[in-house]
Amino acid sequence: MLSWVVTFLIIALIAGILGFGGIAGASIEIAKIVFFIAIALFVVSALVSLVRGRGSV
Repeated sequence: MLSWVVTFLIIALIAGILGFGGIAGASIEIAKIVFFIAIALFVVSALVSLVRGRGSV
C-alpha cells in the first residue's frame, strides 16, 4: 500500500509541475487516504500480534 502512496505523490508532483492543479490536489488527497489506511492496518496488525503472543516453534 505504501507503494501506492509513493505513486500518487509522484503523479501529484508531475501534475503540479505541469500546471494541472486539480489532478495534483486529487492525487495528494488519495495519497493521504491510502497512507492513513496503511498506518491503521499496521497498528491493527501489531495489536493482534501482541494479543496473540508468539507461538511455540
